[in-house]
Amino acid sequence: MLVTGTVVADADTVIEDGAVAIEDGAIAAVGEADALRETYPDHERRAFDLVAPGLVGGHVHSVQSLGRGIADDDALLDWLFDAVLPMEAAMDAEATRAAAELGYLECLESGTTTVVDHLSVNHAAEAFEAAIETGIRGRLGKVLMDKESPDGLLEDTEEALAESEALIEAYHGAAGGRVRYAVTPRFAVTCSEACLRGCRDLADRHDGVTIHTHASENEEEIQAVEAATGRRNVHWLDEVGLTGPDVTLAHCVHTDESERELLAETDTVVTHCPSSNMKLASGIAPVHDYLDRGIAVALGNDGPPCNNTLDPFTEMRQASLLGKVDARDPTRLPAEAVLRMATENGARAAGFDRIGRLAPGYAADVIGLTTERTRATPLHDPLSHLVYAAHGDDVVFTMVDGEVRYDGGEHVGIDAAAVRERATRQAERVVEAAGIEG
Repeated sequence: MLVTGTVVADADTVIEDGAVAIEDGAIAAVGEADALRETYPDHERRAFDLVAPGLVGGHVHSVQSLGRGIADDDALLDWLFDAVLPMEAAMDAEATRAAAELGYLECLESGTTTVVDHLSVNHAAEAFEAAIETGIRGRLGKVLMDKESPDGLLEDTEEALAESEALIEAYHGAAGGRVRYAVTPRFAVTCSEACLRGCRDLADRHDGVTIHTHASENEEEIQAVEAATGRRNVHWLDEVGLTGPDVTLAHCVHTDESERELLAETDTVVTHCPSSNMKLASGIAPVHDYLDRGIAVALGNDGPPCNNTLDPFTEMRQASLLGKVDARDPTRLPAEAVLRMATENGARAAGFDRIGRLAPGYAADVIGLTTERTRATPLHDPLSHLVYAAHGDDVVFTMVDGEVRYDGGEHVGIDAAAVRERATRQAERVVEAAGIEG
């Protein structure tokens, strides 16, 4: 296939009349459209106003999709322990499958081709099956929780680690390597030292398996960890082995100087979730400082109950504007830096080597957008438009690994209306079973 349009190949490269040639699931060439039409005369041709790399959701909770809107305007720990965790505990296999399918379809139709997905304690295999079926690229992991957790989610440590290993053996590298595993402890508050150390041991035993957890999102969380361990959160995670280039820490809103030094020294990846952090009033992550130290910072939506949308374009805009306000400097976090967070840095968080750019040899994760919108007129700068003005519903074409997954408003190979109907039905049942008041 030859995809043409204004090509935003990466954060530094825009080709106004460009093209991307795709062969055997990979990008064969990127360049001027006329030249590539001559080189690839027999390729199927598709034209879009803007062509860009698929975006990476560096921290999402697909299985929380059934809880969109259930706990708006609550404090983080109330939101988590009074609504979200009871909902997860009430979810059976059917509900988990419906939630994951719904989340992945929302991602694909709004330009996210790769997710780093923090699942739940139970029925994680259903989400892996949903990822395989929908065609999204993903780094998924079953959640581990072995202390201070509600009924239905509290696990025996060894059983949780054994189930995680079974999932690794079943799904790590599935779908031709498109689906991979991350060992996923919920966070230090709900995981014992034995559990956290076991997560590191488990990841080390399996080639290419990474670690994904939450860290330092909320001040109460930090106080709880320090009371239990005598250490700041990031120092505690480092002591039990949960830092390093194979670790993605979501949020990292409240870190001190020593923790930031440690994140940089260990090459740990941070995922910034600006909309979630604003909605839950967690605070403003020190993204400028992280980037200045050379820490890879990705972008994530977090979950629908604390964001209400999995639109990656919303997250890019929020990240840039919040960063400017935080620094009191309109030059900070420019569009180029934010797009890099949503693509190349996201690839680091997801642990995939050749995604996040449109370049020869990279996986053909490609999105096409329309600019037939009033808010896209005039369009002086395509890259600026992607970060500040575009919305997920501008996406009209999504390709993952060379396979078209969303085209002209329709999901390919998936009955999206049926998914939405199942998800609505399951959400009503689960919320009632969990006793959550609207």
